[in-house]
Amino acid sequence: MTDPDRQIWDSILSHLRLQHAGICRAWFAELEPAGISAGALHVRAQTVVHRDYLRRECSSAFNDACRTVSGMLLPVRFLGPTDDVPTANGRTGTGLASAIPSARTSPPAPLSGPYVGAIPGSSSQMGKDLDGHPDPDPAIVTRRVVPSQPATTAPTPAPARDAASALREGSMVVNPDYSFDHFVVGSGNRLAHAAMVAVSANPGRSYNPVFIHGGSGLGKTHLLQAACLKITENNPDAQIYYISCDGFINQFIDAVTKNQMAEFRHRFRDVDVLVIDDIHFLAKRERTQEEFFHTFNSLYQSNKQIVLSSDAAPEEIPDLEDRLISRFKWGLVTKVDPPDYETRVAILKTKAALREVPIPDDVAGFVALRIDKHIRELEGAIVKLQNRSHVDKRPIDMEMARAEFGDELPPEGGPTIQVIIGRVTEFYRVKITELQSKRRSRSVALPRQVCMYLARKHTRHSLEEIGGYFGGRDHTTVMHAVKTVEHKRSSETDFDETLKTLEEKVKGSK
Repeated sequence: MTDPDRQIWDSILSHLRLQHAGICRAWFAELEPAGISAGALHVRAQTVVHRDYLRRECSSAFNDACRTVSGMLLPVRFLGPTDDVPTANGRTGTGLASAIPSARTSPPAPLSGPYVGAIPGSSSQMGKDLDGHPDPDPAIVTRRVVPSQPATTAPTPAPARDAASALREGSMVVNPDYSFDHFVVGSGNRLAHAAMVAVSANPGRSYNPVFIHGGSGLGKTHLLQAACLKITENNPDAQIYYISCDGFINQFIDAVTKNQMAEFRHRFRDVDVLVIDDIHFLAKRERTQEEFFHTFNSLYQSNKQIVLSSDAAPEEIPDLEDRLISRFKWGLVTKVDPPDYETRVAILKTKAALREVPIPDDVAGFVALRIDKHIRELEGAIVKLQNRSHVDKRPIDMEMARAEFGDELPPEGGPTIQVIIGRVTEFYRVKITELQSKRRSRSVALPRQVCMYLARKHTRHSLEEIGGYFGGRDHTTVMHAVKTVEHKRSSETDFDETLKTLEEKVKGSK
């Protein structure tokens, strides 16, 4: 690429980061303009997965950036690594500078505020956000190019010859951010991650089927898409069908209505890997369950890989036929639990790096304390901070995080959970062994709940970690304890005064 072409392309990327930060990713730096031909700017992506994602999520933003920089109604068309650049009247594509003579480029100009600084450990100096969005770095951002003559209408481009899609036609588009490299492994998802890595290396023979279940927003979809990406990378010719259960149901209904069941069965059974998200939606659908039962049998008997995800374990899905429950358990059934505090911090940093959002360590720790249930909420927190940073024209800091997520941050060097237990057992005159026992009498249950409440409020321990201090109780028990104490404080003045006294003793202990 010539220097004038590079300046124009950098200006297009700069406009994207400034005006469409939500769609940007660090890997945009790896995109290469393939010239202007047939009335469009063609941009080559490194894989067909990236190409498909750009076409679905980013077309309008790239079109806006290209038209703003060029001063022409010049659309952007995305190509895969082997797609041909379309030609018009036998002419090949031209460079950006020669095709856009009106564009005036400026040397890189430093930006102030939230865009200063790169993310440590990032492979690119471009700026980013979470399911992915970037903030520009001053070292590579150029001023927006101002067109010097009126925009002209470009002719309608001829369609490009496509390379095969990364997945079978009809599959849901896979997000290239959802790779194994970007998946943060913690205690709650370690087995599910290991299973999907094994499946990706040896489809149909490691674990079959794989059934991953857990609450919404805990990373199940990420694991499913990561497996699709890895299998495609290892074997580009593999036939993978990745679809939601809702999509399976709708296609089945459509096939029955149009009397096209033969085509439907071919679509789902002549594949190497079938991946279905949210399989629990099969509940109460008798005819669809019947069809899926036969699809499952056909694939399983042919050693074709089956991967399913669900919000509930097989036996907990209501009105699911026993024969399906049995088959779902033939392979590996694994649960994904909510991430602990350390894992949430790592997830925040990983998601922020993907979007090139500079996030200080103390802010990541603060947000991880506030959000302890869903990874999607962590992603939403990054987006919220990124938007606030853009609006306020300043970097993300603790003041901004406190304004967005509340100001009650457990201080560094604050009381330990051992100190809290010591003060509470001293006040209520109970033994630590009693708090850790299975006893549920009020004389033990209330001090235990108070300990959990104070630990949640004044330490950085996760719900799971707090529960572990009290006889290995799970996170739901801790949540119930916190809610019980909060309700009791709001309804009983004497109890509230007692808690204030305990809190002062706890905070005064070193």
